[in-house]
Amino acid sequence: MKLRMNLLKKIKIKMFGTKILEERHSKYNKDIKIVKSLGLGTYIQVNGLTQSGGIVESIWKSTFKKINNKDIKNCLILGLGGGTVAKLIRKKYPKAKIAGIEIDPLMVQLGNVYLELKKSKVDIKIQDAFKLTKGIFDLIIVDIYCGNKYPKKFENEKFLDNIKKILSNNGLVVFNRLFYKDNKKDALNFERKLKQNFKKVDFFYPLSNLMFICRK
Repeated sequence: MKLRMNLLKKIKIKMFGTKILEERHSKYNKDIKIVKSLGLGTYIQVNGLTQSGGIVESIWKSTFKKINNKDIKNCLILGLGGGTVAKLIRKKYPKAKIAGIEIDPLMVQLGNVYLELKKSKVDIKIQDAFKLTKGIFDLIIVDIYCGNKYPKKFENEKFLDNIKKILSNNGLVVFNRLFYKDNKKDALNFERKLKQNFKKVDFFYPLSNLMFICRK
C-alpha cells in the first residue's frame, strides 16, 4: 500500500491524458512541475504557469516568424529556462552561437532531462541575468520571469542601456511580457521605457503575451 501511495504521489494522472512526471521546489522558482499531455507534449510549469515547452513553444514559434534577419551569428537568451527558445533558434539559425543565462540551475537540469536542452548546444552560465555577459549579439531574447512576475530591475535604465551596448548595430532584442489582467498595465508602462531607449519598437501579440521587438 505504501509503495502504491508513493507511486500515485509521484505520477498523478489527470484528465485529457495529462500526467505530472515530476514535482520539484527551487529557491528561485518555488514550485516546479514537469507535465506531459497528449496535445502539448512535455513542458515545465512554474507556480502553475508554463515556462518551457508546451504552449510556450507555440508562442515563440509565431514570434520567430516575425524575425526576418538572416545574418544572425551570435544569440543571447536571458532567462534560458528549460531551453525552448534555444531549440527554436538552433532550428532557425543552425550555425549561430547561442549563449544562455539562467539563475536557476534546476531549470537547466530539468531542461536537459525532459526537453533535450543539450541538443541545442548552448553556452550556459548560471547567474543573475542583470550582470549580462561580454560580447556583441545579433539577437537578444529577454524572457525573464519568476512564475508570472517580471522582476522590476530588468525595466530600469541601467539594464536597458547595457542591453544596447551588447547589441550589434543591425541586431534586435525581443522582450517577452505577459499581457493579461494586472500584467497589461505593467507591460504598457514598460513600452514607454522601451520607446525612450530604442529607435524602433515593434509589437506582436501571441495569445496572452506581448512581444516587443526592438532595434537600435
